[in-house]
Amino acid sequence: MIKILKTEENKQLAQLSISEAVSGSWFSLINPTEEEIKQVSLVLGLEEDFLRNSLDLDERSRIEIEDGNLLIITNLPIMTDEGSFDTLPMGIIYTPTSIMTVCSMDNNILSSFNEATSYSFDTRNKTEFMLKILYRSVKFYLKYLDVINRTTENIENELQKATNNKALFQLMEIQKTLVYFSTALKDNDIVLQKILRMTNSTSANYIKTTEEDLDLLEDVIIDTRQAIEMVDMHRMILEAMMEGFASIINNNLNLVMKFLAAITIIMSIPTMIGGLWGMNVRVPYGNNPYGFLIVVALSIITSIAVVFYFRKKGMF
Repeated sequence: MIKILKTEENKQLAQLSISEAVSGSWFSLINPTEEEIKQVSLVLGLEEDFLRNSLDLDERSRIEIEDGNLLIITNLPIMTDEGSFDTLPMGIIYTPTSIMTVCSMDNNILSSFNEATSYSFDTRNKTEFMLKILYRSVKFYLKYLDVINRTTENIENELQKATNNKALFQLMEIQKTLVYFSTALKDNDIVLQKILRMTNSTSANYIKTTEEDLDLLEDVIIDTRQAIEMVDMHRMILEAMMEGFASIINNNLNLVMKFLAAITIIMSIPTMIGGLWGMNVRVPYGNNPYGFLIVVALSIITSIAVVFYFRKKGMF
């Protein structure tokens, strides 16, 4: 899907066709077809592979310069339909006239730049617009980390009384997410450092910056490093939790087995006494009219005595 937008003088977004695209337009490509890639590459004079690089789900964050065009690949955080989290590569391409984003699927970061929020960005200012996309991305990382933290606390409460592995599997899924986030954020941080160096070198002609842009870039770098620290902290806490709660689950299971063993012993007492008095030999009270009641009473008293003994020993 191709969507071409341009900020007008009144800060409203105008949607254009590919034939109407002018300088200062934002080309948003979401899971583009081969035909759409060819159309855009012809209009902007780009190599088709320059657009396809961002569609590889395993692409790492990096910067590439080719024929006066700048490609910045960064990884965005996404929430899947199942409620888990993952990362997704997105390309930001600078051309001499326009800016382009290329992504294999729609996401909350790009969709947040729309007509309703058009007052907060300007597609004609390519550098500021790019930095605001990166800033929104890191804010979503921090937001999702808060969600992960709350989910972990809920699982922690469940684990205190759990005897199965369901909660541990949930923690393992969260741990996998944190690995994805950590890798993506560290790669993104390297890209941000390269962008910062480019603004202070002969490559600055690719990225035109103002004092406000540099301040925004510093904010993005600071928040990215904060997110990296949060991910590392959550990973260490999670590893300790998994080790501790694995022991708790084993202990809870041992308590259940101990309880069942005690119940089995108690239930076997009436059976044993009844079996002794059911033998085809002479037994005490065999001819007594109250013999049955005596045996039942003996079974109950003995069972109660064993219950009190087990309680004293902490078996219940």
